Amino acid sequence: MYRFLLTPRWWGINVFAVLAIPLCIFMGSWQLSRFEDRVQTHQQQEDRSARAKAAAARPLESLLPVDTVTSGRQASARGRYDTAHQLLVPARTLKDKHGERQGFYVLDLLRTDGGKALPVVRGWLPGDAGAKADTAKVPAPPKGEVTVTGALQASENQGTDGVQAGGGLPRGQLGMISAASLVNIVPYGVYDAWITQTDPQSPLHAVPPAAVEGSGLDLKAFQNLGYTGEWFVFAGFVVFMWFRLFRRDTEAARDAALGIVPEGDGGGDHDGGDGGGDDGSDGAGVSVVASVSGAASGAADQGDGPADGRGGGSGAGRGAEHGQDQGQGEAARAGQA
Repeated sequence: MYRFLLTPRWWGINVFAVLAIPLCIFMGSWQLSRFEDRVQTHQQQEDRSARAKAAAARPLESLLPVDTVTSGRQASARGRYDTAHQLLVPARTLKDKHGERQGFYVLDLLRTDGGKALPVVRGWLPGDAGAKADTAKVPAPPKGEVTVTGALQASENQGTDGVQAGGGLPRGQLGMISAASLVNIVPYGVYDAWITQTDPQSPLHAVPPAAVEGSGLDLKAFQNLGYTGEWFVFAGFVVFMWFRLFRRDTEAARDAALGIVPEGDGGGDHDGGDGGGDDGSDGAGVSVVASVSGAASGAADQGDGPADGRGGGSGAGRGAEHGQDQGQGEAARAGQA
C-alpha cells in the first residue's frame, strides 16, 4: 500500500521535508536567542546606568572610545566654552513626569586642554528652536575655565530617534550630534562623543542618557520575536502539508487495492467501448451491422439465382430474413455479455 513512497515524486517531497523542518527550527531558535540577548543586554544597560549615576566621574580620556560598557558613565572634562558656536538641536522629545514634551537641546562646545572640543548638551527647553521667544530663554554658557560633568554618549547616526539628517536647517541649528556633522561647522577637531550635563543651569532641564544602540527593547528586538514565530509556523506548515499529501495518496492506494475507481477514471468502460452500454446502444449497433451483412448475403444469393427473378426474389427474401435473424442473435449475445 505504501509503495508510492518509493516514487521519485515522494523522494523529492521527503527530502524537502527533512531539510526544511530542521532549517526552520534552527532559524526560529536563532531569532529567539537574538531576542533574549537583547532583553539581557537591556537589563544590563539599565543596571549599568543606575550604577553610573551613583559612581564618581572619571576623566573623559579614560572612557574613550564609547562602547556598551562606557556609554552612560559619568565623565568629566575641563576647558572653556566656545561662546561663538552655540547650537540648538530642534525637534527633541523629553520624557518626564509630565509626559512627552517637544522642545530642543542646547549644545555648546567645550574646548579642552588637549585641543579638541567636546560637545556638551547643557540641557533641554520646551518650545520651537526657530521661535525667538523660546530661544530667548536660553542661558549663556559659563565663562572662563570650567569642569563639566555628565553622562557620556556615543555620536548619533541617521537611525537615532529625533535626528534630522536631511539638512536644510537654519544657521545655528544642528540636526545630528556627531563629530561628522560638527566638523563642517567649527574650525577645530571634535571628539567622537558627547555628554549630557547632569546638573544644568536653570531653566534648562537635564537630558537623560540614551540607551546604547541595539541594547534596548526597540523595534528590532520585537522583530526578532516576530521572526521567531514565523519560522516555527513554517516548520509546522511543512509537517501539515506532508501528512496531508501522505493521507491523500494512502487513501488513493487503498481504493485502488479494493478495486474502487475514482469518478472520472476508466471513461472507456462507461462509454461502452468494450461491451453493450446500459441503454443497449452497442447492441443496436451490432444488430444494424448484422442486418447490413445479411442483406449483402441476400444480394449475393440474388445474383446467383435463376434468371426469371423468382429465385432471385426468394433469395433476397431469405437473405433479408437471414440478416434479421443474425442481427437479433448478435444483439441477444451482446445483451447477455
